[in-house]
Amino acid sequence: MNVEPVENQEQENEKTIFLLRGKIVLPDGVMEDGVLVWKEGKILYAGAPEGLSEHIRREAVSVPVSKHGVIVPGFIDIHVHGGNGEDFMDASKEVLDKITSFHSTQGTTAMLATSMTAPKDSLDRVLSEVDSYRSGDMPFAQLEGVHLEGPFFSPKWPGAQNPDHIVLPNVSWLEAWEKQYPGLIRQVTLAPEREGALEVISWLREQRITAALGHTDATYEEVQLAVEAGLHHAVHTFNAMTPLHHRNPGAAGAVLSDSRISAEVIADGIHVHPAAISLIAQLKQATDQIVLITDAMSAAGLDDGEYKIGDLPVIVKEGVARLKDGGALAGSTLTMIRGFRYLVQEVGMSLNAASRAASLTPARLLGIDHRTGSFAKGKQADVVLLNGDLEIEEVWVKGKNLKFM
Repeated sequence: MNVEPVENQEQENEKTIFLLRGKIVLPDGVMEDGVLVWKEGKILYAGAPEGLSEHIRREAVSVPVSKHGVIVPGFIDIHVHGGNGEDFMDASKEVLDKITSFHSTQGTTAMLATSMTAPKDSLDRVLSEVDSYRSGDMPFAQLEGVHLEGPFFSPKWPGAQNPDHIVLPNVSWLEAWEKQYPGLIRQVTLAPEREGALEVISWLREQRITAALGHTDATYEEVQLAVEAGLHHAVHTFNAMTPLHHRNPGAAGAVLSDSRISAEVIADGIHVHPAAISLIAQLKQATDQIVLITDAMSAAGLDDGEYKIGDLPVIVKEGVARLKDGGALAGSTLTMIRGFRYLVQEVGMSLNAASRAASLTPARLLGIDHRTGSFAKGKQADVVLLNGDLEIEEVWVKGKNLKFM
């Protein structure tokens, strides 16, 4: 599936005022009969119909919405490795276009290019390519930066990462990357118990880069020390970390019990049982600390078969990705819209709670909630229109309609 921005159509004239009317998900709840209005890529109004000005009523072009349609903010995926046959580790303009165009068809309007544990020169190249891509016009889902997932992991918990490339946390690498590509790295996942990790976490806090635990053998107490140093996020909760035990809470227990840690969840029913997702939701959603992610690899959007994640071979069977050698789960083939539906239909989260997990909370984590992640006057018109079955009908990125071909 390819997607192209609509061009040279009167409806997409940048001077046009667009209006959607239907069930609209707002930051504080769901409005059954609401309206969303934007012009030149910026939201003019979000709320009750009676609040519309006469000018908007007179000039706006109404976009058709099905009877039970739902209007939600664009999804923000902070942990995604690829899709449509491509991997961020092979980054080039063509590769990045293919990944971002595919995920935009799934409702993702912003994302982080997530790396794998790899040699430093490979990571250098990814950072260079993503930085170059961001300097140009990004016509599809916007790359907000890079999530370095590794290489600072525990050799005991490599998951689907190549253990040959795991190294101790190295602040000098990060300092050099930040100097060369200011603001590009937005999240770093590491094992907080490793030598040098606390120094790296403290440095990340100073740079306002998210320090996340993952692929870790940390004890509950070691996670607490890391939180004091500045760690405040956990990747794919329950996966690739010391598990919860009633006498030894481990990293998972620390994530669940500490209100300072936000928790990613892969909502596909494969990586985490719906009862465990419900537990995360009960403990985290009241404080907006549950974050929906896909952890998608290159096979997302494609048929079963043989693929790679980073430099490791993967077999995808019935949509489940596993390493060819050993059978460990190797990312997912999930998309944000499927994860969003799963949270609502299988876990039982409300539309508003699921929307916050998919959009507003990751926006806040990245520090971009002032311009996206929810519907409010002045924010970007990053919009997803769903039908009553929560299937995608249309997507707008910065107010620009994307037509699915």
